[in-house]
Amino acid sequence: MESIKGARRCQSGAWRAGPRHAAVGSGFTPVKFPGALPLFTPAPITSLTMNTKSITRSRSGRLITAFALAVAVLTPVVASTSASAATTLTVAQALAAQDGRTATVTGYVVGQPTATTTVITSGYTADTAIALADSAAETGTGRMLYVQVTAAYRSTFGLLTNPGLRGRQVTATGTLTAYFSHGGLKNPTAMSLGGATPGPTPTPTASPNPSPSPTGGGGPYDSTYYASAIGKTGTALRSSLHAIIRTQTKLNYDQVWEALKDTDQDPANANNVLLLYSGRSQSKTSNGGDANDWNREHVWAKSHGDFGTATGPGTDVHHLRPEDVSVNSTRGNKDFDAGGSGVSECTGCYSDADSFEPRNAVKGDVARMIMYMAIRYEGDDGWPNLEINNSVSNGTSPYHGKLSVLLAWNLADPPDTFEKRRNQVIYDRWQGNRNPFVDHPEWATAIWG
Repeated sequence: MESIKGARRCQSGAWRAGPRHAAVGSGFTPVKFPGALPLFTPAPITSLTMNTKSITRSRSGRLITAFALAVAVLTPVVASTSASAATTLTVAQALAAQDGRTATVTGYVVGQPTATTTVITSGYTADTAIALADSAAETGTGRMLYVQVTAAYRSTFGLLTNPGLRGRQVTATGTLTAYFSHGGLKNPTAMSLGGATPGPTPTPTASPNPSPSPTGGGGPYDSTYYASAIGKTGTALRSSLHAIIRTQTKLNYDQVWEALKDTDQDPANANNVLLLYSGRSQSKTSNGGDANDWNREHVWAKSHGDFGTATGPGTDVHHLRPEDVSVNSTRGNKDFDAGGSGVSECTGCYSDADSFEPRNAVKGDVARMIMYMAIRYEGDDGWPNLEINNSVSNGTSPYHGKLSVLLAWNLADPPDTFEKRRNQVIYDRWQGNRNPFVDHPEWATAIWG
């Protein structure tokens, strides 16, 4: 048999190696390629007579050797490609596998999810979540995967900081589980641009376009309405915000009906309002106290401080919302916490003896309403000094809980389009003041974090 090249024939008719190549007959060692096992190892031979049979055998040997080498070169490439394809899911595959497994998913960034069926594509409000799809032009939220962006990745993958990320391909590794009550990927351990396998968790570095400061700055009302609060934290921020938002038009309890028909109008049906906890769209005219009517829910339970329905905290529409009579009754004056049994007529809500948990899509809304009340009512205008604590047994004391849970809800469910519109309508048409935590959710951590 002949070596691949460079062999020559000796006078006896046997083949021997050329000056730069080992002869087969002298103990040929096959060439090895990285990542491949030798598929063909010829046995040493001493000579090969040059007759017709020998020539045929020599030609066959050359073909077999060349084929073996080609297979050896291609094998690791094919194996690598197959392994990569097997470990990376499409968005559609990830949505079908919401079972808590850890997986790597590649898709195109199409916006920022702010609620179960809401993804914004401009005017981003936070760096905490992105929506991925199999097409950069996707507009159906049912075909999007909501990806949690944790602190380590926000400077690179948050849309508020990096609005140009929309339309680019991103690969993320994390837990396939619901996020915003929607198919999602949470607790990412790796994220990267493009379709390559993501690397390890990056060390946070300074960004040329940093995330919003916890002290504010850059919002549409920061140079006017919030000017005196910008740059502050803790007690100083709290004091400034109180001074800003305490100036308001006060409504009576009858006026609240009309206000809620405006502030909570269903964007898909102008004749209806959206009920807070249940999420049901219901006719504006079916309000009252009968079964299946909607009434005026005090998110800060009015017995917590015993302010009732008198003008002031009892009629402040920043925390009053439409809700089904029976669901309102189930919530009662309970503090907010996680857990309990399911609530009739309120899918995704849970309640036990001392706490109530709303559906995921409005948990942040609830947290920010409670925070507004704690800043607006500081005990300097004849009303109780309302405070948030970490208890769920507050009774008639002017306290509401549970602070640690509310802070988590504020982060997990950032303000969506509906909540922002509501804040604007109250400011423009009803009370003339704003909920600062809708405009700046990060201020919650700056005060209570």
